[in-house]
Amino acid sequence: MDLSVALRKLDDVEARYERLNADMEMPEVYLNVDRMKEIGLERAELEETVSMYREYRHVMQAISDNEELRSDPDLGELAVEELKRLIPRGEELESALMRFLVPVDPLDKKNIFLEIRAGTGGEEAALFAANLFRMYCRYAEARRWAVEIVNISETELGGLKEVIALVSGSRVYSYLKFEGGVHRVQRVPETEAQGRIHTSAVTVAVMPEADDDFEMEIDKSEIREDIFRASGAGGQHINKTDSAIRLTHLPTGMVVTCQDERSQHKNRAKAYKVLAARLAEKKRSEQYASEQDARRAMVGSGDRSERIRTYNFPQNRLTDHRINLTLYKLEQIMEGDLDEMISNLQAQFAAMALAER
Repeated sequence: MDLSVALRKLDDVEARYERLNADMEMPEVYLNVDRMKEIGLERAELEETVSMYREYRHVMQAISDNEELRSDPDLGELAVEELKRLIPRGEELESALMRFLVPVDPLDKKNIFLEIRAGTGGEEAALFAANLFRMYCRYAEARRWAVEIVNISETELGGLKEVIALVSGSRVYSYLKFEGGVHRVQRVPETEAQGRIHTSAVTVAVMPEADDDFEMEIDKSEIREDIFRASGAGGQHINKTDSAIRLTHLPTGMVVTCQDERSQHKNRAKAYKVLAARLAEKKRSEQYASEQDARRAMVGSGDRSERIRTYNFPQNRLTDHRINLTLYKLEQIMEGDLDEMISNLQAQFAAMALAER
């Protein structure tokens, strides 16, 4: 987006912010609790952008003033030092403001269901699936998000055949929405006596939690429900009660199993939430395909068959193939240090979205 166009849009945002401030002081609004809440929420959403825009204008004016003083015999040296501080800050603010102008994804505030499944590679793939789940859990912990396991299937060596978890917190989907796809790992398995590097794969799906209205729209007559006794590693209630639930959505063949809770009722409720999220994601994917949404496709469609990333342990290297990003800090990343990678993905998406406007 051209800078002059962006500045005009930011002027409009600031004007809207001032109108909201004025509205909040009007008696008819002040006495209307619902209207006050509505205005307050919109004002809060604009406040950070307006504050940053005002700082940007202040910094740009300061840069202009100091440029004029560069040739001053008394103040020139001080002006040059100030410019060294101001110019980087101006560039930083400009970049941040551009991201604020990206169209808001209504799903960004959603919690997500995170699904991780071992793919090709046998036990090594299952072990890497466990590593990935731990990585996301550590990242969630750093952001103060809650992670609640819905269903988990473990292997005897501590790997994961599959795990489904609800990740709840502030703007979870906005940070993790580009994680869906095939994650490939290259490393020497612990069981490899010859020290050869093996390549395995794990699939990840990130699905926004569906609205309650969407869940209620699911036709129960199209669902086959099976109740069975929970099984697998761990779980204190294993083989004690028939509490596990398996839902099969007959029109699509989707199957959701939940056996993490002792209560059959709780397992059923969780299973329906996962199913609703999957069906909603399927509907969105079909819409994206029919509209040929280029922006989404360029940073990754989220399709589980799309290889998005390679984790090369011998070289301590992570490569995200969608944006040609390579980071030589794999150890830190596997400990949950995902900020640099995620911010690069968000920035790439923002740049493409702005280019289309």
